[in-house]
Amino acid sequence: MSHIVIDARELRTTSGRYIERLLHYLQKIDDQHDYTVLLTSKDIDDWEPTNPRFHKVETSYKEFTFGEQLGFLKQINSLKADLVFFPFVQQPIGYRGKVVTTIQDLTTLRFYNPAKNKLVFTVKQKIYGQVIKHAVRHSDRVITPTKFVRDDVIAYTKANPAKFVVTYEAADAITDKATPIKALKGRQFIMYVGRPQPHKNLSRLIDAFGILKESHPKLTLVLAGKKETLFDRHEQEVANKGIADVIFTDFVSEGELRWLYENTAAYIFPTLSEGFGLPGLEAALAGAPVVASNASCIPEVYGKGAHYFDPLDVPDMARQISKVLDDASFRATLASAGLKQAQKYSWERMAQQTLDVFNTTLDA
Repeated sequence: MSHIVIDARELRTTSGRYIERLLHYLQKIDDQHDYTVLLTSKDIDDWEPTNPRFHKVETSYKEFTFGEQLGFLKQINSLKADLVFFPFVQQPIGYRGKVVTTIQDLTTLRFYNPAKNKLVFTVKQKIYGQVIKHAVRHSDRVITPTKFVRDDVIAYTKANPAKFVVTYEAADAITDKATPIKALKGRQFIMYVGRPQPHKNLSRLIDAFGILKESHPKLTLVLAGKKETLFDRHEQEVANKGIADVIFTDFVSEGELRWLYENTAAYIFPTLSEGFGLPGLEAALAGAPVVASNASCIPEVYGKGAHYFDPLDVPDMARQISKVLDDASFRATLASAGLKQAQKYSWERMAQQTLDVFNTTLDA
């Protein structure tokens, strides 16, 4: 029996699904180790362990702060862990015990966020790069969600490939009842859901949609996701280009998202960089045919369950989407293949593989 500490400070963030699912299944499969789960004050009352070996402890130290390097380090040391698991690269650089770290991707290093101050963001990127290198260097094992990310991190850090382990993540079918969006009922639409960050490549998708409108004049493009500065910029971009029938939904509920997936003519994923690419798998589980970028890890994860385009080639994007829209038989075959591909992945298997990594590290 060993004591494992899990840093769950990002449990309720946009990236927290990974931590939440890991904790959920670890509690089901591990009756050997004791766990301390570190949670922020805003999450401490919302998460309750279901396994008596799991205990929650509040922490007040934010990521990428001096407090993390000093106070959080002191707190972790006081817990006398046999192993600490960091689901993201941010961690106290002074910790010297056994560590397993997950690196989701290197996207933040590669793309500038125009909503941020460029000078400040560039400095933060450089610091983040050093944080990644330190995390890899000082971790006993490094987990990545795909082989693509594993190879990318190894190339960037020059680390020993032997310390890397790939644990594929998964998507969950939405169980909420489908809730129609009245403005879209009876309309043919294609869609994207998620944040509008630069690597999501929405400007090229908008341009490709402009081309598609020439041959599909009644088609609508739905961009779903909570309104923020970058979505406002895309909305202005659409207005400036005079492209009709682009709908920005703002936040959608789980039920509304399920309805969108179930009724879309195609789910479009034009991304330039991902660690795993959950949205396309989630759409596929709901029966949506997926048309996706051939960049990054997407072909590795989606396999034959998607139809691909070059995300830097706007006419090619339009052509490949059109192929799916214009061929009902191909669309049905693609939807079936996507469902089959999405069902290959399992959060429980990911948790078991992660537990295997913990045990290997503890035994070393």
